Amino acid sequence: MTSPDRLRTRFPEISTRAWEHPADRTALVALRSLAGFDTVLRTLSGLLAERQHRLLYLATAVRVDERQFKTVHQLRQDCVEILDAPTTPEMFVLQDPRANAFTIGMDQPFIVLTTGLLDLLDQEELRFVVGHELGHALSGHAVYRTMLMHLMRLAGGIGWIPVGGWALRAIIAALMEWSRKSELSGDRAGLLAGQDVEASVRVHMKLAGGSRVDQMSHAAFLAQADDYDRSGDLRDGVLKLLNLELQSHPFSVLRAAELRRWIASGEYGRVLDGQYPRRHTDRDARFGEEIRQAARSYRESFDQSEDPLVKVVRNLGRDAASAVNTVGQEVGETVAKIGKRFDEWRNRDGS
Repeated sequence: MTSPDRLRTRFPEISTRAWEHPADRTALVALRSLAGFDTVLRTLSGLLAERQHRLLYLATAVRVDERQFKTVHQLRQDCVEILDAPTTPEMFVLQDPRANAFTIGMDQPFIVLTTGLLDLLDQEELRFVVGHELGHALSGHAVYRTMLMHLMRLAGGIGWIPVGGWALRAIIAALMEWSRKSELSGDRAGLLAGQDVEASVRVHMKLAGGSRVDQMSHAAFLAQADDYDRSGDLRDGVLKLLNLELQSHPFSVLRAAELRRWIASGEYGRVLDGQYPRRHTDRDARFGEEIRQAARSYRESFDQSEDPLVKVVRNLGRDAASAVNTVGQEVGETVAKIGKRFDEWRNRDGS
């Protein structure tokens, strides 16, 4: 059920770390700790004429305010108040039949929604998307995605250089993995802004199957993620990796399932209860601890996965560990036998 505005919980001084996925948060803490890093990125951003992009949308799209797209404007205000955002990012509605939303810009990030998205979603679903994009803006994702965009362009220019090209592709692959995790962070922010679990799942259902939600099932849609995870054989596990390799966003079915896992973990409920990090503690965040949390997150996903490829790797790891233990035990027993024989020989000779 949709929560009335008066019942929607607000989060004073909430830190973005409250909704950031561990892998996303680790990258952000590391990048934020690099002195002068933002300055370098802003310099790079000048090459893309960031101001030119804003002027382009100012001239070709409709700026959201109390006079234009008033409903969307109110949703933005609600999300800003609920997430206690220090600033309110500009928002534009762009004529485009494709359902899409994105946040761009570094010094002053702004949000763009397409008309296709407005036509597809109801008000509570749109609230989730606006909260999602506001989460991106507050976490500074637009800043680091600028770096990814630059590197992808650079890769296109030097891809013919064997060593440099492969090294750059490895960096891009890592940033793509971070980008996918940042989308999971955005989904968590969207859920906190809307506090409507059904609406959050419907967004992904519509992005996957269109507006005919009366022909879809919430439970069946989530069950697809379980089928995806455990179905097929080793070849399918490899194909999943290939399908995901250059995707900046996780697939819709998997995003809905990941949001379900976050809720089931109890973390969502704890934030609703006021148990969340505050902004004034951000400077105390330690990179080492974030690394450990990210490692725990990946390990839990690895241990719980039913994917055929992951199962093979997991079993190989267990077999290898078992083999090491067996060899170690045999070596130990052999050494013990040698020692016993030596003691017997020494006692017999009296030496």
